[in-house]
Amino acid sequence: MMQELLAEAREKKVLDAGCAAGWYTNELLKLGSRVSAIDQSPEMVTRTKKLVGDHADVRCSDLSEGLPYKESSFGLILSSLTLHYIKEWQPLFNEFERVLEPGGKLLFSVHHPMNDIARSSSNRYFDKELVIDRWKKADKWFDMPFYRRSLQDILNTTLAHFQIEKVIEPKPTSLFKEEDAAGYARLMAQPSFLIVKAIKQVRDA
Repeated sequence: MMQELLAEAREKKVLDAGCAAGWYTNELLKLGSRVSAIDQSPEMVTRTKKLVGDHADVRCSDLSEGLPYKESSFGLILSSLTLHYIKEWQPLFNEFERVLEPGGKLLFSVHHPMNDIARSSSNRYFDKELVIDRWKKADKWFDMPFYRRSLQDILNTTLAHFQIEKVIEPKPTSLFKEEDAAGYARLMAQPSFLIVKAIKQVRDA
């Protein structure tokens, strides 16, 4: 679903905020976008540079510490499954608003609050809470801390800076149902992700 929304990035100047290994950076380049990509992980930045070469401006920097770009630098900001790793959104959304041009778009995806509450130790839905997720990779377990927050927190923080155009709760595909019927039923009962598409309003002079 996120990929389907990328058509608006065609031939625009785009910031991939939290680029990870560069998959979206590469897809944006295929659309003719002029791409800047940023991630706080040196390993991810190295992998992105290896993937896209010098076709994108790739930098290692922490999103929570501000953005190293001038005002109105981008027509679109993409942030895929990154923002839930950041505790305080207001400073970052201030920066997103600053570096977007008037009429520019913000497109981001995060964990769905209904999915995250199942991992809560407090079961206090409206509290922002640090949650430790455990991932297994190559027979090793890794702790992945992230911040759980309510739906109203996500939407109201966005609305403080942008006009929301669309909110999407992606549904599993029919192909996924054929491959994993139990997983399909689980995702239809409790969505995993949330996508928000927003626009920076043009201010009156």
